[in-house]
Amino acid sequence: MAAIDTAALADWIRRFRDIIAEKREWLTELDSAIGDADHGANMARGMDAVVAKLDSGVPDTVDELLKTVGMTLVSSVGGASGPLYGTLFLRMGMAAGPVTELDGAGLGGSLRAGLDGIVARGKAEAGDKTMFDAMAPAVDAFDAAISEGGDLSAATAAAAEAAASGRDATEPLVARKGRASYLGERSAGHLDPGAASTTLLFESLAQATAESS
Repeated sequence: MAAIDTAALADWIRRFRDIIAEKREWLTELDSAIGDADHGANMARGMDAVVAKLDSGVPDTVDELLKTVGMTLVSSVGGASGPLYGTLFLRMGMAAGPVTELDGAGLGGSLRAGLDGIVARGKAEAGDKTMFDAMAPAVDAFDAAISEGGDLSAATAAAAEAAASGRDATEPLVARKGRASYLGERSAGHLDPGAASTTLLFESLAQATAESS
């Protein structure tokens, strides 16, 4: 797959909504251990709102599509997830520009801009036990695969694998950001729910690119 168009990007978003719905209770269970026990419900509500918006018409350009996703998440998801995921998609859209498809470099640049937006908003670093711990390795793995000549399917598969490894690596960490940080040492021994949902995001992207190939 050489490029991903707006239809495939919309398919990614729908797949993410579906897997969030499927894993809603698991995400809530993770969040109940170290957070407010609402991550699954919040993400499910937000993604339902996003898909409802797309059902009324998918924008023609990548920037408008991703901005629509981001703005809907900001307005419909509570807690920290709304602003963070909203910023991710808004920054991705700004970086993508008014195009109808993204090649590997374009999608990589868009994902990197989204990651930078999350860092700017949440001030997270590696090892803080946040969604950053899954997202940063995923974006790095995507870029590495593209630079080595891989197509979008290979790059998104590598990103999903790296995200899962990053998610799993949060389990022994002591949280340094967010609600989980209030627990101190008691936050160790649990997966970070934000890293878990971020992994679902990249797994959905890998599925969408594989199906479009």
